[in-house]
Amino acid sequence: MEIKWHDIDPETGQRRFLWARRFAGVWRFHWKLKRRGEWTRDLVPTRAMWEHVLDALERRYWRREGVEEEDIEEVKKILAEVIRKEG
Repeated sequence: MEIKWHDIDPETGQRRFLWARRFAGVWRFHWKLKRRGEWTRDLVPTRAMWEHVLDALERRYWRREGVEEEDIEEVKKILAEVIRKEG
């Protein structure tokens, strides 16, 4: 499962491209600054990134695009843990 989008890099203020991918039950996040550039691996996801992934999964679920309720529940649990750690 893959989700791609773009946001603003908090360090540079530039637009960056993001890619969240779940493979073998593990979510990994990647980023790049140029559309045709190489992906940089192992980005530590922020709360906003997890919220975006959850939103994308929920939209895909209703369109019947290969997302199961378990996928959504898994990301909700991860997001709840991130929020708990933030304080």
